[in-house]
Amino acid sequence: MSEAAEKVLDIKHLPMFPLPLVLLPNEVLPLHIFEPRYRQMLKDVASEKNFFGVSFFNPTESFAEKPAPETVGCVAEVRETQTMPDGTSNILTVGVIRYRLIDYVDAGEPYLVGDVEFFEDFEGDKNILQPLADEVFALFRRIAEAAHTLSNARGAFPEIAQTEPQALSFLIAAAFNLAPALKYQMLETRSTSERLTKMREIMRQTVGRMEETADINRISKTNGHAKKKINL
Repeated sequence: MSEAAEKVLDIKHLPMFPLPLVLLPNEVLPLHIFEPRYRQMLKDVASEKNFFGVSFFNPTESFAEKPAPETVGCVAEVRETQTMPDGTSNILTVGVIRYRLIDYVDAGEPYLVGDVEFFEDFEGDKNILQPLADEVFALFRRIAEAAHTLSNARGAFPEIAQTEPQALSFLIAAAFNLAPALKYQMLETRSTSERLTKMREIMRQTVGRMEETADINRISKTNGHAKKKINL
């Protein structure tokens, strides 16, 4: 059992926070809490494990009033809270583990409470998964290095540690500004290799352009002098 699964081992019902965004495991999500019902939710979860569920829901595109049963979301863990004089709060949360919403329960609270089941990826073939993860990590590092150059950051490029394939697939997906529908697909799939393969496809389409732009940016700082020419 993973560390994330152990954290929610005894949880069956989860306070729900529908938002027009998708949260992934290990992704950092800052939030401003101002509605009275969610201010109450924040107080309630603080007395327990500081967990609530983030479910993707865009009311402007749906006639529904809340996320439908069987939809997938991610547990958010409150790591930091800054309470303002007016009673609102700025909080910092981190995605923990995914859940499937079974149904809603009447808990007598002003916010939604869901009956949920937690899940993680199915175990894949390590002989296939690890080489794929290594390739995806190498692409991500190339993109990160190009972005570092384009940002005009000072100092050496920081070392990036590679983690296990499932966590890596979420961390890399979170690093890109993916459309909500695509990000939701990343959230609901239980195949690490499927998620990594999709991110590999996206990064292959991006890495060449970013590196070329970074090279041009680097050369421009030397007044156009370089050891090799770049075809424009």
